[in-house]
Amino acid sequence: MTYNRVWIPDAEHVWKSAEIMRDFQSGDNVLELLLEDGTEHCYPVDPLKPQLPPLRNPDILVGENDLTALSYLHEPAVLHNLKVRFVESRIIYTYCGIILVAVNPYKQLHIYGDAIIHAYSGQNMGDMDPHIFAVAEEAYKQMARNHKNQSIIVSGESGAGKTVSARYTMRYFAVVSKSGSNTRVEDKVLASNPITEAIGNAKTTRNDNSSRFGKYTEISFDKKYRIIGANMRTYLLEKSRVVFQADNERNYHIFYQLCSCAQLPEFKHLRLLSADKFQYTCMGGEITIDGVDDKKDMEETQRTFSLLGLKEDFQSDVFKVLAAILHLGNVEIKNSGGDKSSVSSGDPHLAVFCELLNVSAEELVRWLCHRRIVLVAETVVKPVHKKRAVNARDALAKQIYAHLFDCIINRINTALKVPAKQHAFIGVLDIYGFETFDINSFEQFCINYANEKLQQQFNLHVFKLEQEEYMKEDIPWTLIDFYDNQPVIDLIEAKMGILDLLDEECLFPQGTDQSWLQKLFNYLEPNPLFEKPRLSNEAFVIQHFADKVEYQCRGFLEKNRDALYEELVDIMRDSKFPFLAHFFQEEERNAANSKGVKVRPARPAVKPANKQLRTSVGDKFCSSLSLLMETLNATTPHYVRCIKPNEEKLPFEYDSGRVVQQLRACGVLETIRISAQSYPSRWTYIEFYSRYSILMTHQEADQSDKKQTCKNVLQRLIQDPNQYKFGRTKIFFRAGQVAYLEKLRLDRLRGACVTIQKHVRGWSRRRKFLRMRQAAIIIQEYIRGKRTVRKTVTAATLKQGWASVVIQRHWRGYRMRQVYQVVRLASVTIQAFTRGWMARKRYKKMMKEQKALVLQKYARAWLARRRFQTMRRLVLNVQLSYRVQQLRKKIEEQNKENRGLMERLTSVANSHSQSVDRLQVLEAQLEKVNNQKESLEAREKKAKEDASLTIAKLQKETDALNLEKQNLEKQFEASTKEAKGNRNQYSYVCYSFCILDQMYNQFYTLTENFDQIKRNLVEEKDYEARLRKQDHEKEVETLKEEIKRLKEERVGLQRKVDEVVQTNSDLQEQVIQLSKHVKVIPELRRDLNNLQNQRNSMDRKVKQQSEQARVKMNDITRQLLGDVVEEDVLLGLTPDNSEKIYEMEDLLEAFDGLQKATRILQNHQREQTESYETQVEGFKLKVDHLQNENTELQKLFQEKSNINEDIRQEVSRLSTENSVIPELKLQVSELQRQKQELEANVEEKSRELEKAEELEELKGELQGQIEELEEESDHLKRQQLMDSEAKIKLRQEISRLTAENMDIEELLDQKDRLIKKLLNQIKSLEVSQKGKASRKLSASAMPKDYLGMLECKREDEPRLIQNIILDLKPRGVVVGMIPVLPAYIIFMCIRHADYLNDEGKLKSLMNEVIKAVKKVIMVSYHKDFELLSFWLSNVYQLLNCLKQYSGEEEFMKQSTPRQKKNCLQNFDLSEHRQILSDLAIHIYHQFISVMEKSLTPAIVPGMLEHESLQGISSMKPTGFRKRSSSIYEDSETYTISSIIQQLSVFHSTMSQHGMEQGLVKQAVKQLFFLVGATTFNNIMLRKDMCSCRKGMQIRCNISYLEEWLKEKELQSSNAIDTLRPLSQAAWLLQVNKSTDDDAKEISDKCTELNSVQIVKILNSYTPIDDFEKRVSSSFVRKVQSLLQDRDGSSQLMLDSDYRFQVTFPFCSSPQALELLQVPSSLHLAFLARI
Repeated sequence: MTYNRVWIPDAEHVWKSAEIMRDFQSGDNVLELLLEDGTEHCYPVDPLKPQLPPLRNPDILVGENDLTALSYLHEPAVLHNLKVRFVESRIIYTYCGIILVAVNPYKQLHIYGDAIIHAYSGQNMGDMDPHIFAVAEEAYKQMARNHKNQSIIVSGESGAGKTVSARYTMRYFAVVSKSGSNTRVEDKVLASNPITEAIGNAKTTRNDNSSRFGKYTEISFDKKYRIIGANMRTYLLEKSRVVFQADNERNYHIFYQLCSCAQLPEFKHLRLLSADKFQYTCMGGEITIDGVDDKKDMEETQRTFSLLGLKEDFQSDVFKVLAAILHLGNVEIKNSGGDKSSVSSGDPHLAVFCELLNVSAEELVRWLCHRRIVLVAETVVKPVHKKRAVNARDALAKQIYAHLFDCIINRINTALKVPAKQHAFIGVLDIYGFETFDINSFEQFCINYANEKLQQQFNLHVFKLEQEEYMKEDIPWTLIDFYDNQPVIDLIEAKMGILDLLDEECLFPQGTDQSWLQKLFNYLEPNPLFEKPRLSNEAFVIQHFADKVEYQCRGFLEKNRDALYEELVDIMRDSKFPFLAHFFQEEERNAANSKGVKVRPARPAVKPANKQLRTSVGDKFCSSLSLLMETLNATTPHYVRCIKPNEEKLPFEYDSGRVVQQLRACGVLETIRISAQSYPSRWTYIEFYSRYSILMTHQEADQSDKKQTCKNVLQRLIQDPNQYKFGRTKIFFRAGQVAYLEKLRLDRLRGACVTIQKHVRGWSRRRKFLRMRQAAIIIQEYIRGKRTVRKTVTAATLKQGWASVVIQRHWRGYRMRQVYQVVRLASVTIQAFTRGWMARKRYKKMMKEQKALVLQKYARAWLARRRFQTMRRLVLNVQLSYRVQQLRKKIEEQNKENRGLMERLTSVANSHSQSVDRLQVLEAQLEKVNNQKESLEAREKKAKEDASLTIAKLQKETDALNLEKQNLEKQFEASTKEAKGNRNQYSYVCYSFCILDQMYNQFYTLTENFDQIKRNLVEEKDYEARLRKQDHEKEVETLKEEIKRLKEERVGLQRKVDEVVQTNSDLQEQVIQLSKHVKVIPELRRDLNNLQNQRNSMDRKVKQQSEQARVKMNDITRQLLGDVVEEDVLLGLTPDNSEKIYEMEDLLEAFDGLQKATRILQNHQREQTESYETQVEGFKLKVDHLQNENTELQKLFQEKSNINEDIRQEVSRLSTENSVIPELKLQVSELQRQKQELEANVEEKSRELEKAEELEELKGELQGQIEELEEESDHLKRQQLMDSEAKIKLRQEISRLTAENMDIEELLDQKDRLIKKLLNQIKSLEVSQKGKASRKLSASAMPKDYLGMLECKREDEPRLIQNIILDLKPRGVVVGMIPVLPAYIIFMCIRHADYLNDEGKLKSLMNEVIKAVKKVIMVSYHKDFELLSFWLSNVYQLLNCLKQYSGEEEFMKQSTPRQKKNCLQNFDLSEHRQILSDLAIHIYHQFISVMEKSLTPAIVPGMLEHESLQGISSMKPTGFRKRSSSIYEDSETYTISSIIQQLSVFHSTMSQHGMEQGLVKQAVKQLFFLVGATTFNNIMLRKDMCSCRKGMQIRCNISYLEEWLKEKELQSSNAIDTLRPLSQAAWLLQVNKSTDDDAKEISDKCTELNSVQIVKILNSYTPIDDFEKRVSSSFVRKVQSLLQDRDGSSQLMLDSDYRFQVTFPFCSSPQALELLQVPSSLHLAFLARI
């Protein structure tokens, strides 16, 4: 039988545990106990008024986050719970109702990083483990929710960690509420801490960084609850520390920081020494602190000065004042005898002090050692002794430092001043806790007075919260008796109280500490809270709420007065140093305008004799404390109580005596006492039902109303209804009732365990018994059988038996030999047949393999030859293309020269027309000359002489022209020879066609000139010329119609040629059957010969026409010059060399004649020429290709026929091969049909060539018409030669043309550059022509052949962007069409812009698309998940299209031949690809953020809080801070199914939008990492989640997620690997944690966890039932020792905001762009398919 455990008092540990050995009966005077060390103890009890020791809570309730969750609420339970959490679990924070108890660990912990801040941000206070960040978040949340100011009150002893706690609170606000401006106010707020710590903190015996002042910081927020500023108020600075420090203590940090930088150049002028050389810094004997670098701290102080905007001038002034204080302390004051004192005028420190502060040394020395006394009739100056002079010096130093401190605080407040209107604020109060020392003086009195006021405010607030809780739950409110410390406060601050009497005594010049103490005894001795010590006459005792404190009265008056002689103040006020003088001038104004809260003294004050400061320190402290209390009462307070665990500052050492003393002083135990008086334990109905459902009957558990079920169960289990109350949402229990329920639950579980063990052990024993019984029966059978045999067997029986055995042996041997012989013979026969069959089988296999090798040999040889032929054809094609390009280049150069000559001759023709006009004018003049013939005969003779002179001049000019013509002939001959040397037969034909085209063009130009002349002359002369012109125009119209008809025939011819190309490709695919088409080759050769003959005949015709043109031009020349010059001149103009004339004159003159006439046929002839050349080249390549292929195929076919015949003979028994024959017949018939179609195409081609011959005949007829036009031109030229003046003008025009020859050459250079550009365009046109030819191959299958491009006009781009991007809804796209169709449409428009070589349109389209997508995703930021998914898929697909069609080899490996042809031709879009890639990355991160925002609320409830395994509950009782997820029964709950459902929604949406699988895997991996990191971080920060059952729940949930990955086929995404830290943490919660082997196993298997995380989980492990055991400290130390050498991060939390690097792998699209249809629902009718 087990008894309850109790707590008994102990001198060393305050309380110790013991177990009751025997029941206590009424009237017993002792209680028999058994201590934990095994000794027995008798606890005395008064039988009349028995005071039994407090009961101990069950172990299951120990270590809770909230002390109010304990069933028994009393001092030992609180002390033990804190010890377990602090020492064993290494947890420093614990809730006690509304108080956060923070125990100083004296060690740096990894629980204050930014990740921890973000983890607590937005969480309810009860959801996470206790933390200073949870209190800060609660204050911030209540400010935002209730629109009310908040206060955080941080208190505790020196060294308890108040300053650090306040610093972390301010840091939390700075992180979670970033300011909207660029001023970074939150950084300035944090930067104020190093400065205030430097000037207000010092090393004491209890703390290395003790705050020696109180500080209340108001952090201001705007309407969006962002930090906009701050304000700081300070209280009761310990000025005495400036001039005095106790042993092992230091002055303020700033002095030591300044001394450490004494050697730096910027501090040389201060003349500083080391800290041990100054009186004010070496009194305590300690000038350094272990682990603190004063020099680095000085740099940090200067940096924060600058960050706050305090410039170097201000810093320099501050350092001057600080250095002056140090030098002032070293000013030596000597005793001059009697009551006199003096200071040496040569004191170096005095000189430095006066120099730094710019004051008079003489005045300072005088008034340090003298005092002015103002009497009624005179003023007396009296010297003072050394002690008072030293006090005056120290008072001056304290006053200067106090003013400097206030100045710096004011400047910090100015820097943190609110720039805008303050909406709300959160105040952080860092103030000293209750203090009691061996010697307590005025400072401890003020501190304890302030704590009395704060304790009163705290008690009232706790009482108010308790009342509100009861009223909210409709629980009857009963008055609770709690400690009210108002009498102590009245004792201190009321009229005739301690402070009132102190101020009154300070007004008397002769007042002393003893006289004031005597007044206290006289007036306050009746007060029970005021006592007089028995052994001292210089002290008094006050009974504070925490403890009795004895105060020494020595120094009270002096510290309260804080006196400084007016003469010294005047010296400082008259200083030439403005910074110092401003201190005391400000003090004078403040004294005059002081309106502080005053306490009226008992009698009127007496005016002092000198002008000392009349406001006492106590008076000012009362005023500031009253203002503080008003501020706190107007806000909602939050309490943080800092506890110092030991005096030695050892990490995680727990001194129960010191801790309990502080718990009593800080109000924690008072809170416990108030809670314990009513109903301290409070459970929600859901928590109660989940925890104690095991105590319910089947009928109670089956009820649907859980609330009523809880009531029924509780009424059945606890008979006394006064022990509990039912609220609206909670059940309230008296102290001890939860422990009783836990006992019942444990008994029920223990009974169930015993029952299970009973049945298991019974089953095991029965099973073992049955096995033993069966074995015994078998043994008995054998033994009984052997006994029976021994009894029945005799000697005769044995002999007979032996003889029978011998006979049987021989007989069996004989029979076995007979059988053996038969079997042997059969075996040999079988082996023979089997070996023969196997040999035949091996032989057949070898034959098959040999034949297969032969087949492989020939097949591989054929494949090698085919590859060689393919390569050779490609090489020939490349060579041919290169040669054609070279020939075209030379032809273009020749054409360029011909065009130059043509332009020059055209200009001559124009001059002729001008001459004709002048000729008409001269004719009119000639008529007048004939009428006056008689009067002008004399003049006629003279005119003849002039004419002869003109003829002579003309002859000279003609000679010059002949010379110029000969030069031109030589140049032309040289170029012609060079061209001939590089031409072959094919190039000559091409050149002849080009010459013919030029001749036609030039002749047409000349004809137009002649027509113009004819129209001007025919109107006056004859009607026949007009008729000829009309006939010519009719013939031209006829020729146009013929050209149109020929164009139509050319289109049909081109279509048939395309069909031939298609047939050729089919022949290449069916290589084996092409051997039957050899007969086509001779026909093609004949067609080629016919074409060659036609070109030869055409060449002869061209030569004949050129000869005729030469003859006609000679005749024209004779006719033009015959009437003017003589015969010898004509002979001189005609060259002797006929060949030269043929090459030069014939071509030039013929070109002039044919240029104008053939302009109509120019385009048609050029197209025909190109078509013929293409056909000839194609036929040549086909002939060569077919000849080579058919030759090879004949050989291969013959060889294969032989091989097939052999195979057919070998495997004739395989009848299944006969089915191949009908298929071969069908293929042969198909080839024959294709042969016939090819022959028909060749015949059509020959007919087309006949039409070309008819075209040549039309050219001959045109030549006849040209001759007729030439005759008309001869007639006109003869008329032009009638006037010699026209000849002179003609010669002048020719000379002008010669002068302009240089300009023409420059134009020719420009033409050359233009030709090069046109050649590039010709190449692109050739590619497009080839594309057209390939598209026409599929004309029979489709009515139109599309190129996979969409034409979008520039003005339609806004409509395209609006319809395809801005107005497009993803849901409609998913249902009605391809998800990534917008990407394809945009890319097809890009292809068209590239096809047009329109760079401006391409850039405009790309820029508009990118801008529109950015606009869409910005509108959907944090809103539309589907829209982000849709555009991520489309941008990714567009990026893939740009890569796939870029023409780069690495992206074209999986493209189809058609896709390779559709590659971009003119522009490199790699820059746009990079922009699109950046845009895709941005969309991806935004997409992930939206998914995380949707998934995050379900992670912690679904993965941790939901009980996915039925029957395994890990819920434990909570305290005042309830978990938010269990407050209301009908609130929305998340489960693991919610997470999986949300993931499925994400996955289905991405799949519907056509997102590439690799991108889906990356997104899923990122989401799994978020789930794992968030869950893991909550485990780290929630001690209630660290249990074995919770580990089972987590691993079960991980298995569900793994099953989901398998279902969606996402195992390769490695998403499950991101859950490895969480999985290992769950395993760690379940594994045994007791032995060395367990520690080794943990170290080996928890590879994903660092040592900090493992230790945190082990320390936080919390048993749910008494059957589980806590992790011992020794085991944790073992694990730590094994993890010492492990490298890695020391962070406690995982970075849940971490993003894996996203990659966009290239994925080739099989979609054919030309097959895409644009739905009408997109309203893109303005796009045209190309």
